[in-house]
Formats: sequence, C-alpha cells, structure tokens
Amino acid sequence: MISLPLSLAARHTAGFREVLQQELQSLAGELPLQQGLSQGSVAVTDDVQVMILAVEEGGDGLVVRFGVFYSAVIAGCSCADDPTPLDVVSEYCEMQALIDVDSGQAVVSLSGAG
Repeated sequence: MISLPLSLAARHTAGFREVLQQELQSLAGELPLQQGLSQGSVAVTDDVQVMILAVEEGGDGLVVRFGVFYSAVIAGCSCADDPTPLDVVSEYCEMQALIDVDSGQAVVSLSGAG
C-alpha cells in the first residue's frame, strides 16, 4: 500500500492529474514494476514516466488506470566467460490504483501489458 497525500489534496482541482502523475512517478520504487516486465529480467526505477489513462470515482474511492514507461536490464549469467553484455530495454505496463479518498492510501496492482 502506498500513500498519495498530495493527490488527495488536489482531488477537486484542475491540476489533479498532473499532481497524481508526479506523485506516482516519485514512488516508482514502490510500484510493481518487476511484475510488469515483458522483455527484461530486472526493473530499473530510474527515469520512470507515468501517464494517467483514466480516473473514475466510485463509492468511497478513486480508481486510477495509468501506464508506466520504464527500463529493465537483461542480465547475463555473470560467469567470467559469459559473452552476453549487460543490456537495457524499454518496458511498458499498465497499472491500477484504488485510492481511499479518506486516507489517501492506495493499493496498486498490475492491470495489463501494452
């Protein structure tokens, strides 16, 4: 569970999506990036970019769908004679955050690959 207090505070403002995007990007290390890998073997949290796809209000929470652009490393076997160089590939996955509007606490899960 992650906390999104800035997004909760900006909920009814014109800048909500931008604040949410920046806050999610700043919490990249807490997102399930490793589970979203399609090409690499280890997710890299440097230079993560978030794109808000949809925001829906329902009941006592917000449902946010967002895309995440990030990188992953394809690692060799780390053997002395391994000819495979360390390589970085681009990754993309879609996630969903269920945000409690009273506390700002959110559960983030993988929702699909792009």
